[in-house]
Amino acid sequence: MPSIWPFELYKNVHYSPPGHSNPSVRWAPVAMGQESSRLQPEELEELQSISTFSEAQIKTLYSRFKHLDKDNSGSISIEEMTAIPELAMNPLSRRVVAVFDLDGRNEVNFRQFVAALSVFSKQAKREQKLSFAFKVYDVNGDGVIDSSDLYHILKLMVGTNLSDAQIQSLVDQTILEANVLDKDGAISFNEFKRAMFNADLENALTMEI
Repeated sequence: MPSIWPFELYKNVHYSPPGHSNPSVRWAPVAMGQESSRLQPEELEELQSISTFSEAQIKTLYSRFKHLDKDNSGSISIEEMTAIPELAMNPLSRRVVAVFDLDGRNEVNFRQFVAALSVFSKQAKREQKLSFAFKVYDVNGDGVIDSSDLYHILKLMVGTNLSDAQIQSLVDQTILEANVLDKDGAISFNEFKRAMFNADLENALTMEI
């Protein structure tokens, strides 16, 4: 059974939800010269300022974005974004994309896309990766990970492989072990960081561009 803290949110294409096949998939390669030239120098400069990506990486991301934007609307929907190969087979894909959707419109434009994916770059700081992972687990967005948040996440991960009682038991044990600072029955960001002290987030939350 997967850990209740599965941080390979983007690269974990080898875990299949119950009833799904498990192909090994990656981004399609981009041929030389196919990166879009429609991004103006000032746009590239601004995108670099809000992310940890290089100019070349941003151009590559733009090509990926245009490939996902099937209707050429300038935005990609939740459904289009979850078609990203590294997300497609991940049981937490919709939670990952929900964190990207900062304004709650169920779609992201290219600027939001770059800013969101920045957390997965090699240059992103550990604190940024921790903050992102915490938001994935904080389903109701109230600033703590409580029993209902963890239950929701674990249910997504295991499907029908565990009974509701077994899931709740794991949730209760996880909160008991992690909620060590204020004992309020929910996991704060500081408690989350303590629980993740030895987690290899730098590799687990890094994607190749």
